[in-house]
Amino acid sequence: MPVKIGLDTSFIIGLLDDRDIWHKPALELQDAFQAIGAQPYVFDCVISEVISTLARRIHERRRHVDLPGLLNQIRSQFPAKSLTWLYPDLPNLYDEVVNLVEQSAGELNFNDALIALSCQNRSISLLASFDADFDRVSGLKRIARPDAI
Repeated sequence: MPVKIGLDTSFIIGLLDDRDIWHKPALELQDAFQAIGAQPYVFDCVISEVISTLARRIHERRRHVDLPGLLNQIRSQFPAKSLTWLYPDLPNLYDEVVNLVEQSAGELNFNDALIALSCQNRSISLLASFDADFDRVSGLKRIARPDAI
């Protein structure tokens, strides 16, 4: 059975944006995941954060001409049929998500708490992320380097 790995926003942005601080580490992680035949899980809430963050960066840096190409790259690498849709689970998880945000004293934001709980519910114990906030989630191991797999 392949290793299940959730992909977080910081990892995907690192893959897509060659100007991002995490670009090289994200590419190295992606190669390592492919080498072990990992099964990646890309969540709808992550893709919404990726698009929102990159669109804001492009707007702020006045790189408007880059937006169509970037969105096409997202569409091709992460088509809707490949996403794991968490938002339909939200009515049942809402209270747990808010409780996890509270328990983390706000260190985990709403989407991060949703990701953490959804990974737990799907027996996904690894998360590709450069966001250390996930380190405090029990049962979830954050992977930021190939040697951490």
